[in-house]
Amino acid sequence: MSQQTPDTVFQEWHDNQALAEQMIPMIGSLYRHNNVVTTLYGRSLFNRSVIRILKDHRFVRKIEGTELSVQDTFPLVKAMTELNLGPAHVDVGKLGVAYKKQGGGDALAFLRRELAEIVDGHCADTGNGEPKDVVLYGFGRIGRILARVLVEKAGGGNLLRLRAIVVRGRGDIAKDLEKRASLLRRDSVHGPFDGTISVDPEARTLTANGNVIKVIYADSPSEIDYTDYGIDNAVVVDNTGIWRDEDGLGQHLACKGVAKALLTAPGKGDVKNIVYGINHQDINADDRIISAASCTTNAIVPALKALNDEYGIVHGHVETVHSYTNDQNLIDNYHKGDRRGRSAPLNMVLTETGAAKAVAKALPELGGKLTGNAIRVPTPNVSMAILNLTLERETDVESLNDYLRRMSIDSQYQKQIDYVDSPEVVSTDFVGNRHAGIVDAQATIANGKHAVLYVWYDNEFGYSCQVIRILQHISNVAFRKLPHAQG
Repeated sequence: MSQQTPDTVFQEWHDNQALAEQMIPMIGSLYRHNNVVTTLYGRSLFNRSVIRILKDHRFVRKIEGTELSVQDTFPLVKAMTELNLGPAHVDVGKLGVAYKKQGGGDALAFLRRELAEIVDGHCADTGNGEPKDVVLYGFGRIGRILARVLVEKAGGGNLLRLRAIVVRGRGDIAKDLEKRASLLRRDSVHGPFDGTISVDPEARTLTANGNVIKVIYADSPSEIDYTDYGIDNAVVVDNTGIWRDEDGLGQHLACKGVAKALLTAPGKGDVKNIVYGINHQDINADDRIISAASCTTNAIVPALKALNDEYGIVHGHVETVHSYTNDQNLIDNYHKGDRRGRSAPLNMVLTETGAAKAVAKALPELGGKLTGNAIRVPTPNVSMAILNLTLERETDVESLNDYLRRMSIDSQYQKQIDYVDSPEVVSTDFVGNRHAGIVDAQATIANGKHAVLYVWYDNEFGYSCQVIRILQHISNVAFRKLPHAQG
């Protein structure tokens, strides 16, 4: 680049913009007509801006050590539209790197070989799934993010249909609907909703990007018959946190039209705590109540699983630096929990976390090996888990980071583990990250059998994406992922 003139550098940028603009309708066509979701090293290309697509291409250099341009991927995306592809998640970035390494050539021939499983519609199904009705019981932070993601993913073979949200009555229905629409439309942390939202007070509905969502007012599950709203065999996602055991969550199953209940908090008693990507295969067809565990458990379990598989974990301590939550007070006031009554925006608050013990529910092999604490800090979103571990065998920083980098880009955990290697990143850089956790390579410490790992996580958005993955799994929405992971 140092040999290029400013004019040639700008012209190259301009040409890349033009190619990215041409790619956008192709990506949309693959999504809508073939149920093909295109990604670039795990980052979705669908419904993204030109600049976002260019930035994601630049990201590849940081994890693969090689440049990837839209000039490399454009021929592949164009060729994909010329093939009769069956449903799949296709990582165009990984294909682009492989295509570039072979020196380019016939893109169609390359794709026929690499995507042979889905060319000409082979295996053209998304599993045994049928369209599945989803109801959000509660519409707080997690509920609204789940709504955003469900609306975004509507179509393209996703099969999940957000049919209703359940909230408590607030007097003037028209005013209440407008306020809830506004909270969905504007978010202080995650920014504006990507699309349009309209309100119909008479029908008591919100319509988001063409998805009609019924707003049901009720003070308890017992008041609702979902079949009255044309909803049947639904999954109710309880994000209130009021009930966390089988007896409490069983109230949802007693409602007509409900098939399963999914809790967005750690479950108690015999409720299965599921971290997608780790133990989701433990879900049986007859399991009607499931927990998605906690955001922290989802953040740390994938990394712990990867480390235990490779190095073995003798014991360790998990310290969570967690953004404050709605459970805390804005100003000092009474709170039943220790220390949580003190002003959240003004204090670091030492508190307990059950995440370390909860790890054993997803990874029984780590039972009794971990302790944990948490510090609530004055930030509204994005948290960090510090894993201080004693390993069974020795390693060093370079080896440990290289292993985790490979796990993030080419393993069964690539949707759960992300990886960043920059000395300048801070918490706000991870707002909206869809992975369960992000390994900060610059902070890794390793000396013999002792290792300290720093894992960022968007405790709202990343966690919500894990919940969506469980929803897809229990609804038999299963896409082939190509090219296949090597690790």
